[in-house]
Amino acid sequence: MEIDKIKVIAFDADDTLWVNETYFRKAEHEFTQIIKPYCSNTNIDKALFEKEISNLSIYGYGVKGFVLSMIELAIELSDNNLPNTAIHKIVNIGKTMINAPVELLPNVETVLDELSKTYKLIVATKGDLLDQERKLAKSGLLKYFDHVEVLSDKKEVNYKQLLKKINTKPYELLMVGNSLKSDVLPLVAIGASAIHIPFHTTWAHEEVKEINDKALTYTTLTSINDLKSILIN
Repeated sequence: MEIDKIKVIAFDADDTLWVNETYFRKAEHEFTQIIKPYCSNTNIDKALFEKEISNLSIYGYGVKGFVLSMIELAIELSDNNLPNTAIHKIVNIGKTMINAPVELLPNVETVLDELSKTYKLIVATKGDLLDQERKLAKSGLLKYFDHVEVLSDKKEVNYKQLLKKINTKPYELLMVGNSLKSDVLPLVAIGASAIHIPFHTTWAHEEVKEINDKALTYTTLTSINDLKSILIN
């Protein structure tokens, strides 16, 4: 990573700037408790994950697609015997997630404040557009960012399109995020830099079991606060 060439720092949002996956794990537990009485499936979590993945190309990422997948699965597992009261409870799980307060991760605002004095900062995140815009507004962090991009996916082609939109060369961009699959490896593959800051919980879809290409080099930090020692002289 050539620090002197970096002009733009892109941040993932969920589980990089604020807590997100924790709410999904809690929702999955609540969902299981709701539909247990109406189905015989002993691995509801696995079935829900498979349903989410099969629906990604239809609903995309985010809470709304998650809720629709829960409802669809609940109806299937109950052999169409799920009462309306249970469906209403599932819908309320989603509303609770959407209305949850934005819990910033430690030192996020301090770090953004310092970095914004030297670099152009942007948000590059996946998810539902309205929900991500709402969380950014509630977070109080919008003032630090010059650009916000809610991507339908985070593959090489998506990042190349983003680079064109913000008129930035790959070597001028540094991406910071919690997902190796979405926030790190695609960036390194197109010639940008990336820093991985793991979150304690990772969605199975974002897990990377093995990296075979030794040319894909990146930096791993334990905290966003560590960015200051690397990027601020």
